[in-house]
Amino acid sequence: MASNATSKNACPPPMKATSNGAFQGDDPLDFALPLAILQICLVLVVSRGLAYLLKPLRQPRVIAEIIGGIILGPSALGRNKSYMQNVFPPRSLTVLDTLANIGLIFFLFLAGLELDLKSLRQSGNRVLAIAMAGISLPFVIGIGSSFVLKQTIAKGADSAAFLVFMGVALSITAFPVLARILAELKLLTTNVGRTAMSAAAINDIAAWILLALAVALSGHDRSPLVSLWVFLAGCGFVICAILIVPPIFKWMSQRCHEGEPVEEVYICATLAAVLAAGFVTDAIGIHAMFGAFVVGILVPSDGPFASALVEKVEDLVSGLFLPLYFVSSGLKTNVATIKGAQSWGLLVFVIFTASFGKILGTLVVSLFCKVPFNEALVLGFLMNCKGLVELIVLNIGKDRKVLNDQTFAIMVLMAVFTTFITTPLVTAVYKPARKGKIVDYKYRTIGRKNANSQLRILTCFHGARNIPSMINLIEASRGIRKGDALCVYAMHLKEFSERSSTILMVHKARRNGLPFWNKGHHADSNHVIVAFEAYRQLSQVSIRPMIAISSMNNIHEDICATAERKGAAVIILPFHKHQRLDGSLNITRNDFRWVNKRVLEHAPCSVGIFVDRGLGGTSHVSASNVSYRVTVLFFGGGDDREALAYGTRMAEHPGIRLLVIRFVGEPMNEGEIVRVDVGDSTGTKLISQDEEFLDEFKAKIANDDSIIYEEKVVKDGAETVAIICELNSCNLFLVGSRPASEVASAMKRSECPELGPVGGLLASQDYPTTASVLVMQQYQNGAPINFTISDSEMEEHVPDRDSESA
Repeated sequence: MASNATSKNACPPPMKATSNGAFQGDDPLDFALPLAILQICLVLVVSRGLAYLLKPLRQPRVIAEIIGGIILGPSALGRNKSYMQNVFPPRSLTVLDTLANIGLIFFLFLAGLELDLKSLRQSGNRVLAIAMAGISLPFVIGIGSSFVLKQTIAKGADSAAFLVFMGVALSITAFPVLARILAELKLLTTNVGRTAMSAAAINDIAAWILLALAVALSGHDRSPLVSLWVFLAGCGFVICAILIVPPIFKWMSQRCHEGEPVEEVYICATLAAVLAAGFVTDAIGIHAMFGAFVVGILVPSDGPFASALVEKVEDLVSGLFLPLYFVSSGLKTNVATIKGAQSWGLLVFVIFTASFGKILGTLVVSLFCKVPFNEALVLGFLMNCKGLVELIVLNIGKDRKVLNDQTFAIMVLMAVFTTFITTPLVTAVYKPARKGKIVDYKYRTIGRKNANSQLRILTCFHGARNIPSMINLIEASRGIRKGDALCVYAMHLKEFSERSSTILMVHKARRNGLPFWNKGHHADSNHVIVAFEAYRQLSQVSIRPMIAISSMNNIHEDICATAERKGAAVIILPFHKHQRLDGSLNITRNDFRWVNKRVLEHAPCSVGIFVDRGLGGTSHVSASNVSYRVTVLFFGGGDDREALAYGTRMAEHPGIRLLVIRFVGEPMNEGEIVRVDVGDSTGTKLISQDEEFLDEFKAKIANDDSIIYEEKVVKDGAETVAIICELNSCNLFLVGSRPASEVASAMKRSECPELGPVGGLLASQDYPTTASVLVMQQYQNGAPINFTISDSEMEEHVPDRDSESA
């Protein structure tokens, strides 16, 4: 009888790691490894699918991951018992939770790296006051609301621990989530964004301290002295870490140099230190993630060492392991436990108290600090967002039996709701003024009546590959006979994503004073900015480096807004292809092509697309050594006039020789040239504008030996191509994207419509040349510009709108 009772109550045997295969009669779902693989794949598909669906609503990915976890749990799919027994059986949850917590440990290490203590020390009293108000009032209200919950749905909860957990849960602001919301709304570099980021970082650190206290108080059946010893041991660990960790990692960081690979032993030692710190804090009794977070804060976030650490860890952790934590949380969340008017009323009560405390506390102190009401209200909305840290608090409370199923479900839904409404509330309330907008924006083109006025150029680049040729193009454009007649804004385009490295990038940008880099902090700046600064000092050209941090889907908005704000006459964009060693052009990234296309459609000034074939070589050519031959191919139309105006500007440089070739159709075709639609109202007006422009040009160059003007009479596109192919000995071609000529239109259709027929020929593999090409589009007074790019030409699908800028 005893043996029978024992057999009935025995636990199921542990799962073996791998199966022998379905052909030998094994069910893969009965084994740990194949089941874990299925669970991971299912989590990734659901969370990424939801993220894609929520992207038009401009929601951070954490919302999709939390909702995905809830859907996979007992609240939705888990209602099917067969599904739960086969996909998430109870005996598999230990493996799932272990993997999730390993991911959590390394994610918290990355979160520690994201926090910039240098910026926090410089935040000032105003930010500190706003942060403290955003913590203290919600904490007090959370304690007050805990009494209401204890009287209703949490009657058996441990009093002290429950009070602290509720206070912490309501007072948290999710720093990583806030950063991504600010990026999506393009507020990172506004006053509101800077204040919210700094206050949220202070809030984050305070939340971890409070959570450590809550965990220390949540022991069961032990003397109260045990909680005191846990807390004191945790403080001792932090003090020891502060004394030991920084010198070691500073030494490692100093041995890692920019542009050189970081030694593997340093990466392995750091990851081992993270795990060791997690082991120590788990042994103390305050969860392994605390140790990882402390190490992350203490590792220097500057230099290549931190960047290499993030690069090695973040994709695997954030993309693969961390979603498991959300499904682990979702498996504990059963929305069905919230039933009846009382439970739903308590959900509304918790949401109201959480939002009321955060928003009111932040609003009142912000107004006291003389922040405008609109910005103060937005700060309150922003500080009210929750995220992963909230889930961590709730899960620890659930695991320690401080929160029951119903309270846990209510708190999870509160976190989802408050974060979900943050973006729409901020969008509805806050309309940032466009500071510095040019009131009298006179010069939107290079061609102008007053040739002595300052030329403002906004040049964009994606990385170091673009810089030497861009600097050489700027050198050729500066017209050294005119003092300070050139002002260049050099914008580094960086993609914002959900990755931790993006937050580090934002910190470096903020520390250097966005939108302009602080010229006194070169130790922290990257070599891209240093290159432009060096050129500025050597050439005396006014160059102002800046950075735009945004998704590729909407970074064109930042480019166009900056061009308008700075009064730029032309935007120069890098072509989406780069030159390989064999001379061919290879696609760098198709997203760049979409950026160029959208800028061409929405630009407030003229635009040039720069096809770089190594103008001037791989380094900056000094003014005294410049020796370029520039060729302008003129067919007619506004774009060609803009190209010729730019070429005339370049010809002022003593090291540049300009060749202008005008293509004229034979008399039998002349009357048909005007039929090409380039936005002018009549063909007669087009011809008169071209003739007038050329007459002025000829008069200017009458005594200039550095400029040669020729006319070529052609009868068709083939003859035009033949003549162009003979011109392969120059360094730079300047052409218009929409030539007003039938012979140009008769040329072979370009695979890149944004370059036009002539630019497409010069950038194609069929044209043997080492010359770079600058394809100009003249500003057309707001006339719509459309380029048809077929799906077959675009090799990647471009997703909907996504995140931020400078």
